[in-house]
Amino acid sequence: MHGPASSGWLLVALCAATGVYCLLRMRSGVEEQRSAAGGEALMGFGMAAMAVPAAVFTPPAWVWPGYAVVFGAAGLRALWAARSGRHHLHHLVGAAAMVYMAVAMTGSPAHAHAHGTSGTPVLTGALLLYFTGYVLLTGVRLIPVVAVAGGGAGVPPVPAPGGGPGAGGRAATGWGDRPELARACRLSMAIGMLAMLLPL
Repeated sequence: MHGPASSGWLLVALCAATGVYCLLRMRSGVEEQRSAAGGEALMGFGMAAMAVPAAVFTPPAWVWPGYAVVFGAAGLRALWAARSGRHHLHHLVGAAAMVYMAVAMTGSPAHAHAHGTSGTPVLTGALLLYFTGYVLLTGVRLIPVVAVAGGGAGVPPVPAPGGGPGAGGRAATGWGDRPELARACRLSMAIGMLAMLLPL
């Protein structure tokens, strides 16, 4: 059908563009940025490949167990990295969602997810709640905050948190190190994850 195929291609484009941006972020001089960007690039390209409409390409049956192994390993890596930072737990949930979808695709290789009378499985519902909350919270964090010091008129605005020396109140860092761009990248992947989880 034209509708699902066109939305599938939009999802492929969103996830692939996010993956490319994450690859560019891997050139950062900050080790933590490079490490996170690598996992996010894998997630973006994996989601893009998974979202290709079945009318165009139906992968062989061995692809889905391969996905489960790759993203299971990515989840273990995120779990190990979570010892040093809580934000890696989001990568763990994303990898778990990819494993879950790969297992679901194994039983339904033609992307024909059944909408039976059993309702939404508990795990699908939990993942949908998590990613919905993540999208809303991250979206709010991306809204620029311009506070007026003292609340009076004519007082210069206080820079948003994270500002530092340099042009526009920003520290002199590369564009790949800007936290709002990394958040926007994660936000687009979370939106893509929601779109992929809804049909399950």
